Amino acid sequence: MKKYFLNLFVIIIVASVLQSCQQTNASSNKNGDEPEVVSTEHLTMAVLYQQRAAEYRALCLQAFNIAKLRVDENLRMMGLSRQQAVVVDIDETVLDNSPQEAKCILNDAFYPAYWDEWMNMMDAKPVPGALEFLKYVESKKIEVFYISNRKDKYREQTLKNLQNAGFPFADNDHLLLRTDESSKKARRDKVSEKYSIILLCGDNLADFSEAFEKLPIDERFNMVEKMSDQFGNRFIVLPNAMYGDWEGALYNYNYSLSPAEKYKLRHEQLIEF
Repeated sequence: MKKYFLNLFVIIIVASVLQSCQQTNASSNKNGDEPEVVSTEHLTMAVLYQQRAAEYRALCLQAFNIAKLRVDENLRMMGLSRQQAVVVDIDETVLDNSPQEAKCILNDAFYPAYWDEWMNMMDAKPVPGALEFLKYVESKKIEVFYISNRKDKYREQTLKNLQNAGFPFADNDHLLLRTDESSKKARRDKVSEKYSIILLCGDNLADFSEAFEKLPIDERFNMVEKMSDQFGNRFIVLPNAMYGDWEGALYNYNYSLSPAEKYKLRHEQLIEF
């Protein structure tokens, strides 16, 4: 009997040690000095905020309400002496892609997983207030240009999605997608050749000016301060906590870093008391 209990005790001890080792390995990389992070759980709250927070909807409506006021103000001051245009980004500015992000979370995958499938569905819903605002812009004889960093290979799907949702000016002439470079400057300049751009709407600072491109965090803050009078006037910002250059700046725009390295950088840059 004593031998039986001794063997049982040894088995319990060995099992405990093995479990401890497994937990240690699960939280460390092969070198044993970094957490093995493969989860997209850090995106959960951001996606839930976009999908379930009434505050998110209120911020979007607020942005487009201000945009409408600026259009009216511009028309009172300038009239239509020159053909005018409003430039908008697409993703998280006029179309909501949070279902694709949710799919990644639930399947522990990272972008570009499921992006092709999402594009081919052509079923992204309008961001709150976006459709109503752009229809209002159209009613004032002002044209809308969609400048997006979606790759040009998604042109057909993008146009169909915009058309299905009822957006105005959803045609090839008014859709400028990414080809050779991610900077939107050349595409904005192209619109400016024939139109006076009175308003730009986007969820990323680079949607407004090349001055914001690829800046480190501190310089992004400084540039926002320098251009502070433009926000709410010529620049209308939509909320997006899911992705963007704000996240890229955390990684010094090196998106090839491992999940564990990104995890470490996110935690290192938290500000605590």
